Amino acid sequence: MPRLLGVSIPDNKNIEIALTYIHGIGRPLSKKILEISRIKPFTKASTLTSDELNRLKELIEKNYKTEGELKRQVMMNIRRLKDIGAWRGVRHMKKLPVRGQHTKTNTRTVRGNVRKTVGSGRKPPASAT
Repeated sequence: MPRLLGVSIPDNKNIEIALTYIHGIGRPLSKKILEISRIKPFTKASTLTSDELNRLKELIEKNYKTEGELKRQVMMNIRRLKDIGAWRGVRHMKKLPVRGQHTKTNTRTVRGNVRKTVGSGRKPPASAT
């Protein structure tokens, strides 16, 4: 398994897909990086030469934020929103959706899959005493 920027990328996948295993690189950016570094997107990651891997590594390190640096930046942005008391920061603190989604029914994953629905409303028959 080749390693790029501290991430093991899978051997059996095309390099275009394998690059998306790095945090901060999606499909469009992966295509752009491969185009700049003149590597065919359909070559398998295991067949890359060390020269091609070095080109990819240098290009990504120089021009894009990935992995720890990107995660740290996102964390700092969220902390800033919380510190200034912005509405989005308050939503982050309460662990609720930040971008305007409705919360009455559609936030099960954010709220921890809480199911507050009641059954049919019928009470069980009274038992004989």
